[in-house]
Formats: sequence, C-alpha cells, structure tokens
Amino acid sequence: MRCRPAYLHDFFGATPGTAENETARWLNQRVGTRGDVEHYAASRTPDGFLREVSAARLKKAVVVGRHTPSQHLPNDRIHQIVHGHDTLVGIGAVDPILQGTQGALDEIERAVSTLGLAGIDIEPGFGEPARFADDPAYFPVYERCSELGVPVFLMTGPTTPDPRYNDPAPVAAVARAFPNLRIVCYHGFWPNVQQALGLAFRYSNVYLVPDMYLFVAGSTAYVEAANGFLGDQLLFGSSYPFRPITQSIEDVLTLGLRDDVLERVLFRNAERVLARASTR
Repeated sequence: MRCRPAYLHDFFGATPGTAENETARWLNQRVGTRGDVEHYAASRTPDGFLREVSAARLKKAVVVGRHTPSQHLPNDRIHQIVHGHDTLVGIGAVDPILQGTQGALDEIERAVSTLGLAGIDIEPGFGEPARFADDPAYFPVYERCSELGVPVFLMTGPTTPDPRYNDPAPVAAVARAFPNLRIVCYHGFWPNVQQALGLAFRYSNVYLVPDMYLFVAGSTAYVEAANGFLGDQLLFGSSYPFRPITQSIEDVLTLGLRDDVLERVLFRNAERVLARASTR
C-alpha cells in the first residue's frame, strides 16, 4: 500500500552519495532492514523498480504522490510511473492550502477522472503551518473524494515535523462527517498505536497501514487487534524504499496473524479500499 521507486525523488535514495541517500540508509536501519540497507539501489531505474515488484511476487504495488511545501511528487509523474503496468496503482495528492480550494478540487477531478489515479493523499501535519486532519480547509477535499467514490490517504506517523500533529483523534470528526469515505492512515499513527486502534474501533471507514512500523517496538497491538475487530481495516505495506518488500512479506507472516486475517491484510482489504465506489 506504500511502495515508491528510489528514482522518484532524492528523498527515496535516487542519488548515491547525497545527504538524502544517507537518510534513506538511516531509516532502513531504524526499521530493521536486514542485509544491505541500500537495497533500494535496485530501483534507481524504472526497469529496476519493476523487477523489484516482480521479485516480491506482488499482484499490486501502490505508488503514492505527495504535495507539501517541502516535497511535491506531481500527479502527472505518478501517472507516468504506473501507466501501462497492471501491477502498479497510483495515488494522487493535493494541498488545498498551496493550490487553493478550487485548484485542489479541480486537480482531484483531473487526477481521478483523467489520469485514472485510485485515490488522493493529503498531509495536514506537513503543512506550513501544520494542521490537523479535521481542519476545515480539508473538508472540501473529503467531500469531493466521497462524491467520486475514491479513498483519502492521510500521512501520519513519527516523521511528522511536529509530533503533536501525529494525533488520531481529529480524524474522528472526518470519519463521522463522511461515513462513506474510506480514510486510509499511512504509518498507522505509530507510535500512538492504542489511540489509532480506538479510532478504528469506533469508525469502520478508517483503515490503518502501519507499513514499516508494523515491525518495530510497540506494534504488537496492531496484530492483536487484527485478529479481532480490526481484521477488515488493517492493510499491509512495506513503505519501500525504506524497507525491503520481500523481507516485509516474510516478516508479516511471522507476526501471529490468523490465516484468514492474513488473506485480508495482505490483499483483500486493499482490493476493497481501492475499488472505485459508485456514489455519483
């Protein structure tokens, strides 16, 4: 559910010998990459990325765009990467602060209806100034995505510049206001795991993707919850290039998820989330 080629941006390790590449190496170390922490060098070319996806035997890999003041991965670029490849799914991105409300709404329509991207990513905690997910500026985005029948993806987790904005609680207002909107939380709000689980317990339209944080300290509660109420709301992701895809698949098989839950976490839940809903 979160799989980006290194060549997409220096932040993902596109250029050897740079400070950004050292950050990518460091993050791989922090989340438990075994072996070569610069494994992602294999995806510094388009063909290399496709080989990585194929070697991991993925049916689908989700390539995510981004639009924040500090990093812009344009929707046209995401479309260019995924177009013509059945194994790749693209997620677009908007920022209603940078683009203005109407500009963001127009871009959502273009990304979904023209480019064929499967959802929209927003990153309130990475804005300038940082905002919470229930900031009124984002409600037109939620409304338009709900109308189009596509999910919204929220960037959460400990890399939020100000950790106070890695807070699951404000998402409750969004889930309540848009009960038919699928809200997917990348990084699963780790390390605020219990709060994220409480949010997902209350709102079945909230989905958690702990991705690389599923394999670090404090994450066992995701597994316990998935074997119970969260079985239809937890989705697998490697967060490649910050963790090897194949290693993450191997590791998730050892976490203690029931076989029927594994099938949902590894595929069925994502299949359902990414399906275009008929709401118009």
